[in-house]
Amino acid sequence: MQHRNALAALPAALLAPLLAPLLVLLLGQAPLPAQAHDGHDTAPAAAPAQAAPRFTLDSELFELVGVVNGHTLALYLDRADDNRPVPGAQLELELAGQRLAVTPVGDGEYRAELAAPLTEGSLPVTATVVAGDDSDLLAGALDWHAPAAAPSPGSGGRMRWLAGAAGALAALGAALWAWRGRRAAPQATARVGGAV
Repeated sequence: MQHRNALAALPAALLAPLLAPLLVLLLGQAPLPAQAHDGHDTAPAAAPAQAAPRFTLDSELFELVGVVNGHTLALYLDRADDNRPVPGAQLELELAGQRLAVTPVGDGEYRAELAAPLTEGSLPVTATVVAGDDSDLLAGALDWHAPAAAPSPGSGGRMRWLAGAAGALAALGAALWAWRGRRAAPQATARVGGAV
């Protein structure tokens, strides 16, 4: 009893129609690098990364920039005339009715923690700055909108897998159809000599 590989038993004429669609399917799934040369980069620009929400308050003496990062508020205080950081200033900050404790973390850099989540909309911001002999009241607003939820991971991979499976089934169906057509075709036989 001999056991042979099933593919080895198939004649080459039947094997070729099976391999060609499978090869096309496999090559179609492989990611290929796309390259553009000078003057032919017509791809749409990538979407800019979303910047953290921020506000800017300024006067003749100071400029205060606040950046919201989760429950932390990073503050940057500079002189308005020459953009030099203002170290050691006393800051009192109120954001949407919340008084925030401000602590210095570096030259012109300060931090505050939000006690409660911010509500959406235009939120009033006021700051009192005392630096040496200079003091000022700054006012403005923060346009706050909660960050959008990220799309669920894996949804694109599932669609790609389904498309690959559909392509494989189509290739298998085409190969079986071609094999059946060759098998059903009448075989021409040559007769040599003798009576019919």
